Amino acid sequence: MGAFKLGKMTISGLFKEPETVQYPVQTKTPPAGLKGHVCIDVTKCILCGICQKRCPCSAINVSKQERTWSIDRFRCVQCGSCVRECPKSCLSMDPAYASCSTKKHEEVFEIPEQQKSEEVIKTDA
Repeated sequence: MGAFKLGKMTISGLFKEPETVQYPVQTKTPPAGLKGHVCIDVTKCILCGICQKRCPCSAINVSKQERTWSIDRFRCVQCGSCVRECPKSCLSMDPAYASCSTKKHEEVFEIPEQQKSEEVIKTDA
């Protein structure tokens, strides 16, 4: 009985489209609910370091002195705790497949200086 089911699956597999694709040349559309990878909007970041404290695998590093925010994609488990805890909502989960990488590296983002408010500029003039 089991051999007939196996034979049926094998023969039907010959006439269907393949389930796999030649990644990274071809990609499938991301399924609903795919967490993807962490993205940052550097213009909103205030370097508070809450994301670094909340990361369970220590993938995020925030340096206030150097004004940098970095993430080790190989350590990140895409749990989203950094996104939930960010007070300025500068972190988000991009629901797309991350690009292929052959070397382990940290992505470093430089955070620009915050602009002075208009009130401070007006009082100096």
